[in-house]
Amino acid sequence: MLDEFEERQRVILVGVNLGTDEEEFSRSMKELKSLGEACGKETVGIVTQNAEGIRQSTFVGSGKVREIKELADLMEANEVIFDDALSPSQMRNLGKLLERPVLDRTNLILDIFALRAKSREAKLQVETASLQYALPRLIGMREQLGRQGGASGSLSNKGAGETKLELDRRRIEHRISELRKELREIEGNRETMRKRREKSPLPRVALVGYTNAGKSTIMNHVLAKYGKMKEKMVLEKDMLFATLDTTVRSMEFPDHRSFLLSDTVGFIHKLPHDLVKAFRSTLEEVKYADLLLHVVDYSDENHKKHMEVTRQTLREIGAGGIPEILVYNKADLAGMEQLPKVGEGKIFMAAAMDQGIEELTELIRDTVYAGNELAEFLFPYDRGGEASGFMESVAVEKTEYLPEGILIRAFCGKKDRNKYGEFLRSAPEACAGSGKVTEN
Repeated sequence: MLDEFEERQRVILVGVNLGTDEEEFSRSMKELKSLGEACGKETVGIVTQNAEGIRQSTFVGSGKVREIKELADLMEANEVIFDDALSPSQMRNLGKLLERPVLDRTNLILDIFALRAKSREAKLQVETASLQYALPRLIGMREQLGRQGGASGSLSNKGAGETKLELDRRRIEHRISELRKELREIEGNRETMRKRREKSPLPRVALVGYTNAGKSTIMNHVLAKYGKMKEKMVLEKDMLFATLDTTVRSMEFPDHRSFLLSDTVGFIHKLPHDLVKAFRSTLEEVKYADLLLHVVDYSDENHKKHMEVTRQTLREIGAGGIPEILVYNKADLAGMEQLPKVGEGKIFMAAAMDQGIEELTELIRDTVYAGNELAEFLFPYDRGGEASGFMESVAVEKTEYLPEGILIRAFCGKKDRNKYGEFLRSAPEACAGSGKVTEN
C-alpha cells in the first residue's frame, strides 16, 4: 500500500472535543488515523482534550501546546496533524511553537487527493482546491514582507516595492484563473457527453457512498458479468479515496436490456468545502441518475453515521431526492451467513466474494424497468424518421427488416406505447418486476 511513498512520516494526531458526543469524537480520531495511513503517515502518538472553546492564536492552550511538543520530540515526529480546521494564523503560530510542520484534516485530505488524482480533470480539480486553501494562508507572513520584487513588466515581477507576499498572491490567483478556464473546457466536453447519454433510453445508475465502502469492487464485478467492455475495469484498492474520477460503463442484462453504471468519488466526514466545490462537475453525474446504489460498509460499526454523511453530501450537490437501493456490502465481515439477502429496496452482500452481484443486478433491472413492456412495433419504410425517433427513446431488443417494414422489438413504457400506438403490433409480455425503492 505504501509503495508510492518514498518515506513514511511519523506524526502526532491532535483532537479537541468541543462538546461532541464521545463516540463520535472517537470515530473522527480513528478516521483521522486512517487518513494519515492513506497518505503514508505513521501515527506515533495521539493527544486529545475536552474543551469548552478554542484559543484564537493556537487553537489549544499553552499547556497543551507544550504537551504536544514534548510528545513530538520524544517520538521524533515529523509532523503534527489536527483533526479540526485551523486558521492560517493558528497554523503558523503552532508551527513556530512546535518547531515542525502543522497540518489539519483538510490538509491531509488534499494531500491524499493529490496522490490519487490520475486523470487530467482530477489533477486540475485537486490543484484548484489546494490553491484556494493556500491563498488565505499567505496572510501574516510578515517575515517575508521586506523581500521586494524585481523590475516591472510581468506578473511575477510587477515592480519595485511590491512584496513577495503580494507576488505570491498574484501568482496563485492567476494560476487559479488558468485552472478554472481549463476546467470549464473539460466541463463543456463532459456536458456534451452527458447530453448524449440523456438522449439515450438507457437508465442511469450511480454508485454512491462513504469512501472505501466497496463501490469500485461492485463496479468491477458487475462489469465482469454484464459489461459490454469487460476489460475496462476501475481501480480497486482497500484504502480511502482509491478512486477520484467518475467512471461510466454500459451494462447489459441477460434479456438484452441495458443500463449505464457510474462509479463516483467516495464521501467522508468533514469533506473540505473547497474539494466539494472543485469536484462539483464530477459529482454532478450523480444528479442525473435515475437510481442510486447507496453502498454501505456493513462491517463498519459506524456505518449508520456514514450513511448520514453520504445523504447530507448528496443533498448539498442537489441529488437528495433520487430513489436509492441500499447496498449493505461486506456483510460477510459483519458475521452474516448465507449471503446474499434481499429485501425491499435493499440487499446484504459481499462483493469481494462475488456474493450478491446477480441479485443486485436483478434489483436494478426490476427498479429501472418497472412498468415497461416488451412490445413489437412495425414501421413502414416511408415512416423511417419516426422509427428512428422511437429507437432513440426506448431500449431496443431486436430489429428486423421485413418486406412490409421495420419490425422493432423493444422495452418501452406507457408513454412511448401511446405515442407510437399506430405502429404497435403486439405487446406479448410484461417484463419488469414490481421492485420498489426507498427514498433518500
